Amino acid sequence: MSLTYAILSVLVSAPNSGYDLAKRFNPSVEGSVGFFWSASFQQIYRELNRLEEKQWLQAESVQQENRPDKRIYAVTALGKQQLCQWIVESEEMAPIKDDLLVKLYAGHLVSGETLVAKLEAHRQQHQQRLAIYREIQSQHFQKQQALSEALKFRYMTLLRGIHYETGWLAWCDEIMPLLK
Repeated sequence: MSLTYAILSVLVSAPNSGYDLAKRFNPSVEGSVGFFWSASFQQIYRELNRLEEKQWLQAESVQQENRPDKRIYAVTALGKQQLCQWIVESEEMAPIKDDLLVKLYAGHLVSGETLVAKLEAHRQQHQQRLAIYREIQSQHFQKQQALSEALKFRYMTLLRGIHYETGWLAWCDEIMPLLK
């Protein structure tokens, strides 16, 4: 997947400034695409310019007092058409690229205590992420049958995150005895 489609996926719901869009790529922001796709401010702004040149986005300048003007980006009909076309295309299964797994693969070269400490640190991060997902679920998705069509699809991605984190934690529990 490319950043192009992640940006279009966010902007198709509502126009945003580049700054507000970039915040949506931060995983600490609730309901953010940043939980499953990352990009820097520079990457996002570069892509916004490219998408505007391709006429997949249009931007409106908004004047602000005591601050530089900001641009509000919205998806054009052509951009929405391209996004829809991309959604129906087939995709390859994403390969696992995980530094921790490569380190564990060669883990016999260091002490078990070192790896246990490393896994405990990762476990804490995964538990925190799971807690964030569960909080989002309880605050915004208690009544799944009453969700709008767009929110149902956001809920599906949230559920994938919940399953990923619970699966990671179960795997960690299973391998810890092997290291002790």
